[in-house]
Amino acid sequence: MQNRASSLFPLLIILVAVSLLACQEPASAETTVDRVLVIKNEKKLVLLSNGTEVKSYRVALGRKDGAKVRQGDHRTPEGVYLLDRRNVKSRFYRALHISYPNGDDRARAHRSGAAPGGDIMIHGLPKGFADLGDLHAERNWTKGCIALTNVQMDEIWRLVRDGTPIEIVP
Repeated sequence: MQNRASSLFPLLIILVAVSLLACQEPASAETTVDRVLVIKNEKKLVLLSNGTEVKSYRVALGRKDGAKVRQGDHRTPEGVYLLDRRNVKSRFYRALHISYPNGDDRARAHRSGAAPGGDIMIHGLPKGFADLGDLHAERNWTKGCIALTNVQMDEIWRLVRDGTPIEIVP
């Protein structure tokens, strides 16, 4: 009996090794996102690699429609920016800062006699609201940010590097 068990042991080791390798995601999946696209009228955030969709998420946006014009207008900006830094101490679950305002945004706000605002983020849910899950995206509720579930935010946190361009379109 012991002889038969010892002859099956190498086969068992091979099966376990193959199973573990099959369950792993490709290493490149964690490093390939080179652009983020937000399509406001679809309430969709898309992670892209070389123009191909890697993953997409349903999001909540600013409470008011249209492009952000000034501080306090509760609108999500439109334009091309960078995801330039991370905030682990956000009052929301993790946050990636969007480099709003750019030069065009500052000029537009100046022409209207207002400050452009700032602190626009991609973030998770407020503390104590994680259980909402996907329900949070049923209506737009942010002050101009882009909100996802905390689980989705964890994925984006891993896949998107600082300095990644983000384009926000109507």
